[in-house]
Amino acid sequence: MVEMRKPIQVSEAVRLVMENVHMMGTEAIALEHTYGRILAEPIIAKHDVPSFDRSPYDGFAVRAEDTVGASGDNRIPFTVIGEIGAGHVADRGIGSREAYRIMTGAPIPDNADAVVMLEQTTEGKDSFTLRKPFSQGENISFKGEDAKEGERLIEAGAFIHPGTIALLATFGYAKVNVAKRPIAGILSTGTELLDVSEELAPGKIRNSNGPMIAAQLTRMGIGYTSYGMQVDDLDTCTEVVEKALAETDLLITTGGVSVGDYDYLPAIYERLGAKALFNKVAMRPGSVTTVAVLGNKLLFGLSGNPSACFTGFELLTRPAILGMQGAITPYMPRMTVKLGEDFAKPNPFTRFIRAFWETTPAGIVAVPAGFNKSNAVSSIARGNCLIVLPSGTRGYRTGADVDILLLGAEQGIGEWVL
Repeated sequence: MVEMRKPIQVSEAVRLVMENVHMMGTEAIALEHTYGRILAEPIIAKHDVPSFDRSPYDGFAVRAEDTVGASGDNRIPFTVIGEIGAGHVADRGIGSREAYRIMTGAPIPDNADAVVMLEQTTEGKDSFTLRKPFSQGENISFKGEDAKEGERLIEAGAFIHPGTIALLATFGYAKVNVAKRPIAGILSTGTELLDVSEELAPGKIRNSNGPMIAAQLTRMGIGYTSYGMQVDDLDTCTEVVEKALAETDLLITTGGVSVGDYDYLPAIYERLGAKALFNKVAMRPGSVTTVAVLGNKLLFGLSGNPSACFTGFELLTRPAILGMQGAITPYMPRMTVKLGEDFAKPNPFTRFIRAFWETTPAGIVAVPAGFNKSNAVSSIARGNCLIVLPSGTRGYRTGADVDILLLGAEQGIGEWVL
């Protein structure tokens, strides 16, 4: 008998998954290995930045009061009493109409309160003249203007990118507390599957989902164990799933989640005592996506159709993996763009269309990346986003405003907004 399934909305599916996420714990690692990790502690400023008043330009450090009245007709002369390079400190303060030649990043000498850029002077031997006045504090980078000691700069749960690493280095974080990364298991099911190295045979297809999921995990920096391909045999598949759950932190299976006689994942979940969170989602592609939980481990049953498999991972598995690391921005970023092609067909389910966005004279436009059925592969390779067409519509016309979800973005957002 064919099982009747009641679909839930995508937002509800996301909520259920994220409510069942368990944190992985933390570890301290060297700064140079932190790119792509998730902070497990906030970044606190350990000192002011800059830690002293300094020059943002190459020029001359002067007293502003000595520049009063300077003009093209009244050039004021200054005597250069020395030079201050970055990392060096002046021997003494400056007096009336004295100046230091100063380099970018060098500390401002005592009594100086302005910096004159080189191009604003006429230089002579150990001297220069000015033709304009300068105000107190002009062209000075002041102590603490970037960050104050004790200031909370980045919250725990933030993605560590190159800018974050620069900040960590600035404050001497040689070791950084980060979230541990989970290890994922990948299992592809289906008697029709062949290894990528095998020749095609009647009724067979090469396994593209396994390598694709592995690449999606690698893009996130997540390690995985592949459990290969399994034919449609309930006992064998159950043994492999049980083994994978014992060895990994979450399991991603592809295939076996439809409603045919050879789709075993729901039966396997029942055998293992796993609780199904849902077994159908009101979306295209990927409506048969199924997610279950066993103890503190999530089991993602993604569709065997490549586009549906890809979309299910990005919408549900990816944020869960980030949530396991305490990420505060686990969801794909979105933006509103113009639709570049008609979609006249009504949408009973929300549609996620593999697409390509680009900037045009008319603004940012997104167009489908090619063939868009759930079994499509080519559009996955060409796309850089997912066009979102909400359910309950009678179709969309070219030029309509639509939301897109950005694929492969380094940083996400903190709220599911669709």
